[in-house]
Amino acid sequence: MEKTQEIALSQMRKSVETLGSCTEIFGDPALMRFLIARSMDPEKAAKMFVQWQKWRAEFVPNGSISESEVRDELETRKVFLQGLSKEGYAVVAAKIHKHFPSKDHLQFKKFVVHLLDKTISSSFQGREIGNEKLIAIIDLQQITYRNVDVRGFIAGFQFLQAYYPERLAKLFILHMPRFFITVWKMIARFIDKATQEKIVIICKEEERRNFIKEIGEEALPEEYGGRAKLVAFQDYTVPV
Repeated sequence: MEKTQEIALSQMRKSVETLGSCTEIFGDPALMRFLIARSMDPEKAAKMFVQWQKWRAEFVPNGSISESEVRDELETRKVFLQGLSKEGYAVVAAKIHKHFPSKDHLQFKKFVVHLLDKTISSSFQGREIGNEKLIAIIDLQQITYRNVDVRGFIAGFQFLQAYYPERLAKLFILHMPRFFITVWKMIARFIDKATQEKIVIICKEEERRNFIKEIGEEALPEEYGGRAKLVAFQDYTVPV
């Protein structure tokens, strides 16, 4: 690790203590995600980290969101967990035509946390915990206006940005219909620059080839150019 990173980590740990919290059980890779998300500013990273700890304690008091808490969302079988990409990132895919705006927005938020936590934990597999990332695929094929959920999209991105810093490696959006372009522009206003730089809307053949190459055929479902079968999120067993 570079000297400047070591200094920033040390300063961040001290700042967290000053804010009345503790970093004792967290390794350097976990803290580095917060530093990177705040442009290596130790004080800003410390504030973000403490806010994350507070949110986690309040929103996920048991340490995880159980399937029973988000059963309605899981029953649609709209999300799939596909193992690891060539780079070792967990691959998660969502078919938006199976999604409808939830009447229970709290359950939907819990569903987002359940998805992100399980997806991230599926990529541990012997590596140092704290630096795992994910690749997300959003498939907009066959969607209609009934599937459009601006509030749901915004909630997902806000959670990802505020509470899962540097977890997103890449987000691929497939089959965006013309009518959704205006919707996407509205959603994009709530996405920070760093996250937007990780989003690829696939339109051209070259982009599709790079998409297949980046994920790898072993994890990518057949319908997207790979060799894998789709695995419903609740059917995926996280390796111990």
